[in-house]
Amino acid sequence: MSRSPDQVIEKRLERLRAVLHQEPFLTDRELAARIGVSLPTVRLYRLRLGIPDVRERTRQLAERLVRPRSLYASEVVGEVVELELGRRGISLLRTTGEMAFARTGIVRGHYLFAQANSLAVALIDADWALTGSARVRFIRPVRVGEEVVCSARIQRSRGSTHLVVVDSRVRQAQVLRGLFVVAAPRDGPTEEAGDEDGSGR
Repeated sequence: MSRSPDQVIEKRLERLRAVLHQEPFLTDRELAARIGVSLPTVRLYRLRLGIPDVRERTRQLAERLVRPRSLYASEVVGEVVELELGRRGISLLRTTGEMAFARTGIVRGHYLFAQANSLAVALIDADWALTGSARVRFIRPVRVGEEVVCSARIQRSRGSTHLVVVDSRVRQAQVLRGLFVVAAPRDGPTEEAGDEDGSGR
């Protein structure tokens, strides 16, 4: 039995809600491709559901954000859009030409590392934290214009030392994964303390 036009639309609206729940940073063009409708149609669906565009969704998430303790928000590479201190967080990196190699348009790896590392440090519920070690694997290149969504979670903690798992993706494709050991000693920083890239303090 074929569906009526209204049933088809309702099914697409449910799909739109579900996709945005899993991936809130998708653009209208990406949503249209995911749902199988035109760009004007996905915009009409968003308006019908009262869902703002991607920039407004990002701003709204940022307004509800818990601020990091272990470093200043401005020291996190990318926009922190979700943060549960001591548990998990998400950041969004909008790549630009200044981040890339001129010849290839591929984003330099240290930007992806810095996004992952600074988010791992930002998770720590302490006045300061430093990266002790990192094991990172780059899965595929990121090109200028792509948006990197980085998710980090504390896998386990032992005293003041935390193992943080990081996963960075462009849409559904994984581009980086890493394990960071982040420490927040109770006696505070010393003159000798510091990590390689200074993303902790």
